[in-house]
Amino acid sequence: MDSEKQLIERARHHPESFGQLYDTYYPKIFGYVFRVTGNYALAADIVSETFLKAWLRIGSFKWKGISISSWFFKIATNELNQYFRKKKYIPQTLSDLSLVYETNDVLSKMDRLEEFEYVHRMLQRLPPRYQQVIALRYFEELSIRDLSEILSKKEGTIKSLLSRGLDKLKIMMDESATNGYL
Repeated sequence: MDSEKQLIERARHHPESFGQLYDTYYPKIFGYVFRVTGNYALAADIVSETFLKAWLRIGSFKWKGISISSWFFKIATNELNQYFRKKKYIPQTLSDLSLVYETNDVLSKMDRLEEFEYVHRMLQRLPPRYQQVIALRYFEELSIRDLSEILSKKEGTIKSLLSRGLDKLKIMMDESATNGYL
């Protein structure tokens, strides 16, 4: 944490130092956005905008003893919210998923791809507020406290959103299984 704090201070006065933050956190932020959108090109655009905004505003970042990744996740979440507001979200097939899975076992890869696509389709049917908390909590493995910071909501609200989102997801998956749409 101390080295991260020092790196942030350096980035405030020497913009080229921001590259180290970018290199460190880009994969995590991209993974989150990609899991929510399911679209590689769209995720790349949103993450680029996220880091551009972070770079432009690094001087206003307030150190609170929490990793700067929470700030990056917050900016990315705001960018996702803007995307959802501007355009009706249309689910797309995840054709570039081979980038995510690095295994030689083709059958295993296909099974995981189908499973991921199924879960992703179900997640896309949820309102964005549920998609975000579920993606951040379970795909990015962030704590409730981190989610609270990223989404600017109380921890109780985060727990409630997670619970409701997972309940809705379970109902949709049960209905899908009942109707034979796995």
